[in-house]
Amino acid sequence: MTLRSLLRWTTPLLLAASFHAHADTTLRIGFQKSASLLTLQKSSGSLEKKLAPLGVSVKWVEFPAGPQLLEGLNVGAVDVGFVGEAPPIFAQAAGARFVYIGFDPAAPEAEAIVVPKDSAIKSVADLKGKKVALNKGSNVHYLLVKALEKQGLKPTDIQTVYLPPADARAAFERGAVDAWVIWDPFLAAVEQQSGARVLADGRGLVNNYAYYLAERSYAEKQPQVIQALFDDTQAQATWLKANVKAAAAVIAPLQGLAPEVVEKSITRYQFGVKPLTPAVAAEQQKIADTFHALGLIPKPIRVADALPGAAKLAEAAK
Repeated sequence: MTLRSLLRWTTPLLLAASFHAHADTTLRIGFQKSASLLTLQKSSGSLEKKLAPLGVSVKWVEFPAGPQLLEGLNVGAVDVGFVGEAPPIFAQAAGARFVYIGFDPAAPEAEAIVVPKDSAIKSVADLKGKKVALNKGSNVHYLLVKALEKQGLKPTDIQTVYLPPADARAAFERGAVDAWVIWDPFLAAVEQQSGARVLADGRGLVNNYAYYLAERSYAEKQPQVIQALFDDTQAQATWLKANVKAAAAVIAPLQGLAPEVVEKSITRYQFGVKPLTPAVAAEQQKIADTFHALGLIPKPIRVADALPGAAKLAEAAK
């Protein structure tokens, strides 16, 4: 498996050429429109104000999903990105250079396996032999693996159909696939708009952490910028959690969703960036080991190799 075969990489390559000259004065943030907190942060302009005293501007670069964002980080199109659990593992296995710089708390309810409301499928066990859509290498990949495992099934027992969220939603609604593994706010949208039924969410199966990643040399050279980013992110998270309806009203038009959909979505996240802990790093290693055992990545990886403070984490874990 290579990054080129795993990810859609042409857009990041063009972005890299365009933005390379601004690396020292512009923080380029890779984000997905589905990331509600970053979408709120972008719209508020709060980070731009926070970084102005450092002489640093902000460039927001949108990606359709985590795997594409990781390729953007790898080719130098962005300096920092925010993704789910699985994309960094696939990217690290393919040789991408990045470091984990922080994480958001677990949000197991914010991803799920769904079926149409009138589907005859009543449990995860019923997925055997069925077509299941997901974005390849995304955070929900691990959810599907663990949900199948709990029922004594393997990924080879189903027909996996790799589609990005928009294409997967279309395939799901026209009956081209039997189930869809997806995260919020796409999850909340398909629940409310089509009555999709949840077979299983992440509770009891996965943590569904989200991670802040940075290009390795940028993390080493710009700690003040990263600290300012995290300070502003934490402030925005505090406001969002105290003002859910108001936040949903701001975010909804930016995501192209109804306010009630966004409100349902953001209540399933905890928000608030934290420094990586040995326990969280160990959970990420479990995912990496599982993917290697299943042949989803071509070689074993050490998550510790992508941690800026690997030695300290190892010492703390003793």
